[in-house]
Amino acid sequence: MTTPLGIAVIGTGRMGTDHVRRIQEVISGARVTAVADVDEARAKAVAARVDGCAAHTDPVAAMASAGVDAVLVASPGPAHEEAITAALARDLPVLCEKPLTPDAASALRLVEAEQAHGRRRVQVGFMRRYDPEYTSLKALLETGQLGRPLMLHQRHRNVASASFFTSEMLISDSVAHEVDATRWLTGDEITAVTVLRPTPSANAPEGLADPQFVVMETASGALADVEIFVNCGFGYQVQAETVCERGTARIGDGHALVTAMAGRWGGSIAQDWTERFATAYDREVQAWVDATRRGEVTGPSMWDGYAAAAVCDAGVRSLHEGGRVEVELAERPDFYR
Repeated sequence: MTTPLGIAVIGTGRMGTDHVRRIQEVISGARVTAVADVDEARAKAVAARVDGCAAHTDPVAAMASAGVDAVLVASPGPAHEEAITAALARDLPVLCEKPLTPDAASALRLVEAEQAHGRRRVQVGFMRRYDPEYTSLKALLETGQLGRPLMLHQRHRNVASASFFTSEMLISDSVAHEVDATRWLTGDEITAVTVLRPTPSANAPEGLADPQFVVMETASGALADVEIFVNCGFGYQVQAETVCERGTARIGDGHALVTAMAGRWGGSIAQDWTERFATAYDREVQAWVDATRRGEVTGPSMWDGYAAAAVCDAGVRSLHEGGRVEVELAERPDFYR
């Protein structure tokens, strides 16, 4: 392509609006030509900031707008299947925010639909694969210097959860990131999940099981654990430590700037994902735009989205039933190898 990639952004909530800003002000080679949101006033307000951008309440209408070459799906998870299906029908490349869908059954339907389409058109938004610290950790593990990964310790903390957040969403919406990170860093599928529930924090809304402790087993015998705590109150932290045969490696400590003054020393803690992973999102969207302009699809695939959904399904079962739950995963098609 010699002209900017025209993108329809589906969903103009916080994530979608941030992507509109990113496409217009940060990355190169693309522009927003249409937006869609069930909240018409919100869609129009976002569109008004971009010259020539059309506002719609219907995602299909946005995809049919003049100048649309690709679709970025940033609507809530339950709406993803319909939007991606519509984009495939129009042969439009898609970047879909995680989760691909809220459950494995609907994710598998999309995997099958893309195969029937005949070529990959969808990238799933597991943006940690583009974070500088995560990419450095992945590169180190691939050298083999540390030996085989034996354990992966992960922490995922938020200041406070949204009012609509449920106990299940701690796994399907938050731990989904660690699920993909575990698969990506170890190069292995996850075979079983156990979710433990400590006494809920006094800061958690009534009825929310927060925090939770998730233990995942991989096909090669590695273990990965996740502390998910979405009402910690003090900041946004994402940390990971791999324990390997000949050493360890850790990311996410956030010690880029440490000050000493007035009898105290310390640094700052990010307050949300827009600060902690700003670079990752920028790199992810730029890579997607560049690949799309070349006629390629790179990055996390629909299979990755489906595999994460299958693991999260097992995690939700463990949350409710207790104990270890095996992951029910379809056979990986050659299409995604």
